[in-house]
Amino acid sequence: MKRDYYEVLGVSREADEAQIKKAFRRLARKFHPDVNTEDPEAEAKFKELAEAYEVLSDPDSRAAYDHYGFDGLKGRPMVDFEQFGFSDLFNAFFGGGMFGDALRNAAGGPFAAAGTAAEAGANVAVAIELSLAEAATGVTCRVPVTADVFCDRCGGSGAQPGTQRRRCSVCGGSGRVRQVSSIGGFGQFIRTGLCEACRGQGSVVDAPCDKCGGRGRFEATREVTVDVPAGIAGGQRIRLSGEGGAPGPGGRPGDLYVEVSVTPDERFVRDGNDLIHRLDVTMVQAALGDTVTVPALDETIELKLAPGTQPGAVHVFRGRGMPALHGRGRGALKVIVNVTIPRHLTAEQRELLEHFQALTNAKNYEAEDGFFDRVKAAFRS
Repeated sequence: MKRDYYEVLGVSREADEAQIKKAFRRLARKFHPDVNTEDPEAEAKFKELAEAYEVLSDPDSRAAYDHYGFDGLKGRPMVDFEQFGFSDLFNAFFGGGMFGDALRNAAGGPFAAAGTAAEAGANVAVAIELSLAEAATGVTCRVPVTADVFCDRCGGSGAQPGTQRRRCSVCGGSGRVRQVSSIGGFGQFIRTGLCEACRGQGSVVDAPCDKCGGRGRFEATREVTVDVPAGIAGGQRIRLSGEGGAPGPGGRPGDLYVEVSVTPDERFVRDGNDLIHRLDVTMVQAALGDTVTVPALDETIELKLAPGTQPGAVHVFRGRGMPALHGRGRGALKVIVNVTIPRHLTAEQRELLEHFQALTNAKNYEAEDGFFDRVKAAFRS
């Protein structure tokens, strides 16, 4: 499963273009396989970094990703960063000359940063159900979301009102501790890990808030406004960044994922952006021709059937289907003719049909394209 692109680059969702580029440069120096030859996972990590940077550095793709997650990037070509050597990478992102050379010489050197671990808010999923008409036009709706919210008593700090969080005395506020072990004859071994006293947050609470128990948050239900775009299909989801659970101190909020389902419509079958409608006509209408009414999404259309219309005949109405999601234009409405045969004939009706049968010959039933050929042509058009 792919990791969140912001997590890959180690930046917040509010990061600007300069911060995103800076984060990519720093991590690219560390993980490019031409430099980091000792890490067998360096190449995979660099590909992940390159993909994240490619999306987040482009305003349009970043907006689609922020709103719809990975679903918003489907069909978008990605740059293949495997083609870049290490020198090409620095020329592309840092430029040539003495400054670029200095960066190249420094690449692969040790990089250390101290920081605290912040507990991110939980991602939350909710489901909504739309009619086909609502999916075609797009809707704005409010959905109930049950997730952590900031405690209104302590303001999210977790400390009882009138008190404050204090710097952790074990790690000095860094959120990390170093353990030094002596290895006889080989010097010292230093290991760095999260501080257990403050759980990596760098601060502790002496007097926990009596409403949230020191968490700084508690579970509650609230309403969130969701803008559903026109053309969305069942099974797709919308991501609202930062609308999930509230985080711990210093963390970022979780995301809200809205799972969309579309109820079946008795008039149409959806095929991508096209709508398929089965039109039932009598054998008399098909033989003699007729003008009939066909339903569209928000109107009706008159369709003139030619004399001798065959079962499976397809009539295509361009631009009468579903709108393209994140794009322009609409699909088509495709009407497939189904000829119905009468049942429970009276004696007179049977006699008339037998007389009609006696008057027909092979020329009356001369075949054209087969039924399945017409259906295939409809789906190709």
